[in-house]
Amino acid sequence: MTFPATQLIVMAKAPVPGVAKTRLIPALGADGAARLAARLLEHAMSQARAAQLGNVILACAPDARHAAFAAQARAGGTTLALQGHGDLGARMHRLFVNAFAQGARRVVLFGTDVPTLDAGLLRRADAALADADAVFAPAADGGYALVGLRRAAPALFESIPWSTAAVMATTRERLAQAGLRHVELPVVHDIDEPADLALLPPDWV
Repeated sequence: MTFPATQLIVMAKAPVPGVAKTRLIPALGADGAARLAARLLEHAMSQARAAQLGNVILACAPDARHAAFAAQARAGGTTLALQGHGDLGARMHRLFVNAFAQGARRVVLFGTDVPTLDAGLLRRADAALADADAVFAPAADGGYALVGLRRAAPALFESIPWSTAAVMATTRERLAQAGLRHVELPVVHDIDEPADLALLPPDWV
């Protein structure tokens, strides 16, 4: 496979009831939370393809066998990959390393939890990497929803307090320590907790 200059990677967990979007189960039930996870996956992939930056890698967990992943592969412009083992940082770093090893010059990685992360924002992230070493879309909860790099940077993913409000702040410290120039896109909102459902279009739940 020939990689484009920019490689988009979407990280997604299989939308399995009782496993996907578990913090939303009190509001939606296990089946409802899984349906929303599937809708978020479809939206993220449609925006990734609409960005027209080349083939999209869908990094699946725990494996690539779920029907929702197969449907994305059939839609075209998508290659399935596995996230593999390890914490979030280890899995993200591995995906970056693999993409750069395949010849990508810029890699932008994001998840499926931010419906406002659209094709335009993805193109802005790509454009930012023309001059910066890294680009991020900070999340309102203190984390980030998107990270783009021009080369692998393991220090950004090792021993980070994932799933806490300190993720982006710690990452900024690591960027400064590594001498990496970065750009921050507008703050976005994850759909993680029942209160976040108010941020969704009404027909999504």
